[in-house]
Amino acid sequence: MLAPQTVQSDTTLSRDDMALVAKLVYEHAGIVIREHKEAMARGRLARRVKVLGLGSIAEYCAYLRTASAVDEIPELINAVTTNHTAFFRERHHFDHLRKDVLPRLIQERAGRRGRIRIWSAACSSGEEPYSAAAISRDVIGHRSDLDFKILATDIDTDILDRAASGQYPTEQFDRLPADLRPLLKLEGQNGRGEARIAEELKRLIAFKRLNLIENWPMKGPFDVIFCRNVFIYFDTPTKAAILDRYVALLQPGGFLYLGHSESLPQPHPQLRLIGRTIYERTP
Repeated sequence: MLAPQTVQSDTTLSRDDMALVAKLVYEHAGIVIREHKEAMARGRLARRVKVLGLGSIAEYCAYLRTASAVDEIPELINAVTTNHTAFFRERHHFDHLRKDVLPRLIQERAGRRGRIRIWSAACSSGEEPYSAAAISRDVIGHRSDLDFKILATDIDTDILDRAASGQYPTEQFDRLPADLRPLLKLEGQNGRGEARIAEELKRLIAFKRLNLIENWPMKGPFDVIFCRNVFIYFDTPTKAAILDRYVALLQPGGFLYLGHSESLPQPHPQLRLIGRTIYERTP
């Protein structure tokens, strides 16, 4: 008796199909997929082809060319977006938040239930907003004379579901510095080798889907915006347009954190560099 054979999909990605995928992702998300990312795109599209039970990437791209594929576009964007992050990644931002930002905001706003708002603008699987929540809880404590919230957004709906669950492999926590790990207040460990972020931290965060090139429903103002390792996926005009919108939502005296390999697309008259990839909104 012959063993059942696994049918392999054809993962060939033609130049025309690569151009189609790049065009759709740019039009709908503003993300630039350059030609040298062809291998990355092929691998991720192959996974989507498998989920849909199709025979080839060519068949998938033929589907994308039809009018009925409009509901597939978010899944395409989910498939090609990159979600690499870590707890307390680029620690100097969290040290700045702890030592310079939160003490000043508490002094200014405590006692009259003043608002403190932080936005994680591409939160991926949630490590960034949970890190900000952990630091903030440690500094602010449980005082009731402040209204503190974190908005965490991402374009990828699949990764947002994972972020909202607050469950991560324990090995991610094992790698953390000894002074930071307790701040996440982990609750138990399940049979899959995962631990869960404490509910008291999860309640500080609202996870929402947001496409940075579409309308933003929130009005701000924010005291801190994390936009790290996001600009690297956009072209200069898109970066400049998003930056203007960030500045409009930042409090004067608020801070914008960029990724370690990023810089402003051009000098901005209302932002000044005050530290390593830390920009302050001027009045």
